[in-house]
Amino acid sequence: MTNTTTISTLAGDGDFTAYRATPAGTPKAAIVVIQEIFGVNAGIRRKCDTLAEAGYLAIAPDLFWRLKPGIELDPDIEPEFQRALELMGQFDQDKGIADIEASIRAVRSELGDGAKVGVVGYCLGGRLAFMTAARTDVDASVGYYGVGIDGLLGEKNAIAHPVLLHVPEEDHFVDKDAQAAMHAGLDDHPKVTIYDYAGEDHGFATEFGERRSDASAKLADERTAKFFAEHLG
Repeated sequence: MTNTTTISTLAGDGDFTAYRATPAGTPKAAIVVIQEIFGVNAGIRRKCDTLAEAGYLAIAPDLFWRLKPGIELDPDIEPEFQRALELMGQFDQDKGIADIEASIRAVRSELGDGAKVGVVGYCLGGRLAFMTAARTDVDASVGYYGVGIDGLLGEKNAIAHPVLLHVPEEDHFVDKDAQAAMHAGLDDHPKVTIYDYAGEDHGFATEFGERRSDASAKLADERTAKFFAEHLG
């Protein structure tokens, strides 16, 4: 079952909506799906639906609501891609993390005592998933092709729960030096696992469109499913 839900900010400065996909039975845990720069579009909603089919309560908060609520863009349409880059430049990431934390608290409260909550993010969301792992009490975090994580390594000591990162080796937004810095900074971290994907570019695990690379997307998603099964129980 799918619908939308409303979440109040922790600072009390507004409310925002989240796409919600509910499993058929009692949820075994909750997962917050963190959008790309394209908003909560059909691909992100499909990620939620798939997680619900696997037994999780899944929500995708509209993190661009402070700029314009309800943004949905197609990365394969050039003017919409450029609009997404503009929104990324205007987006306040610290407030985005606060909204993710509000989302985590909302679903944890709904599921009750002892409920576990994970996050999974893509592109911008991959970066935000790493930040969420460092700045909140989320139980498990997954980031797909997160941008600029090499610049966040100063926060790695705050990571207390498991993190999984999917890194395409030919990511045109994350160069080889950035990837090397990520490995140098995180390979010995007891809570962080990094998988590299040879020959793959940014966006390879998108649900729809030209960026998808099916075999690697399926492999990454299988690894994510196993990770959440282990750490969200």
